[in-house]
Amino acid sequence: MNQKKNYHFNTKVIHAAQSSGDWHGATLPPIFQTASHLHPTAENLSQTFAGKTTDHVYMRLTNPTNRILEEKLSALEGGKGAVAMSSGMAAITNTCMALLRAGDEFVTGNSLFMSTYLLFTNVFKKYGITARLVESVDYDAIENSINSKTRFVYLETIGNPKMDIPDLALVAEIAHKHGLPLVIDNTLATPYLCRPIELGVDVVIHSTTKYLSGHGDAMGGVVIDAGSFPWPEERFPDFQPFIDRKGPLALLDKVWREHHINFGTTQAPFHAYLTMIGLDTLALRMERHMDNTLKVADYLREKPEVKWVNYPGSKDHPSHNIAEKQFEDKGFGGMLTFGLKDQAACFQFIDNLRMIYHLANLGDCKTLVIHPYSSQYVSFDDDTRRSLSITADMIRLSVGIEAVSDICNDLGQSLDRLQ
Repeated sequence: MNQKKNYHFNTKVIHAAQSSGDWHGATLPPIFQTASHLHPTAENLSQTFAGKTTDHVYMRLTNPTNRILEEKLSALEGGKGAVAMSSGMAAITNTCMALLRAGDEFVTGNSLFMSTYLLFTNVFKKYGITARLVESVDYDAIENSINSKTRFVYLETIGNPKMDIPDLALVAEIAHKHGLPLVIDNTLATPYLCRPIELGVDVVIHSTTKYLSGHGDAMGGVVIDAGSFPWPEERFPDFQPFIDRKGPLALLDKVWREHHINFGTTQAPFHAYLTMIGLDTLALRMERHMDNTLKVADYLREKPEVKWVNYPGSKDHPSHNIAEKQFEDKGFGGMLTFGLKDQAACFQFIDNLRMIYHLANLGDCKTLVIHPYSSQYVSFDDDTRRSLSITADMIRLSVGIEAVSDICNDLGQSLDRLQ
């Protein structure tokens, strides 16, 4: 694909990083299912290990199939480079570890995916690292939590499952004023709905397992570097060797060289291949996801058994206005939460469903439901669950791309049978 052409997103998502001329005429990327690669001379392998070539050596380091996915995702987000990893949590962990040292701190919104919350508050704590949690949309609290030990600010584009949406441009301005990068988990929005780098964000992370793949068949994550942050020495004294080696992609080099290849967080090439197939339909799927979700939210509000609905597409939602502005009227995401009478009603509702899948995932083309309080957050104490907006009466619904009438019919028949 000629990257100089200003293709629309719906075209770029299909054609970015395509080089069929190098693929013997194939229009799908090859799967390089090989643990290691031949080198023609000893000098060539030596140069590659020294970082003077981009040749492939060993699957744990790089893989040609994965590199195509990295180029594609970097193009979609408007980044300068990317590293694909085995999961979204691998991408989050490796990025944070590259930025942090013992005794450091970072500021994060409290609208966090369950595993991210546990990583930040439990695992990092063992290494003397402090996560300062604040409301994601409380911009004074974000700025007031920054001190000399702070290394970055971390937020989710759409909080999971709180469904709050921070003003990324404003937070980027706050972070940059203090010499800090802004790191964003853009999983729920996808680059179709939001391109954080264009709003001033420095690093974008995805669980590619979700909407980017879209079919519940591939596991992966990615870190995408805007290549714009200067990495000042007073905040990042250990960055100079990576700046010398890779310049604006110093962070990506540090993530890859220090953590990704040593922690062994390689994405399987077959999963990268499946993700690229899924990406071809990302724009179409997101349009249907979001159109369906808006209609499902309206349907649920009319059901007497439903006590409340939490979806940014609702005009009375606290994040509705910033979502309209930030997402440029393209939509409000494909997930919502709603409340029933109590946990017993939630259990009965889930057991009554006939078409909708009950499982721990989201962003699938199929509609998925879960009761977070009793599953993903079952080990959390009540105070922590409340701080994360996880309540016993809450159902999380990831709305799929089926006929919306069938989704609503299944929801309706289940609600009608509640006792």
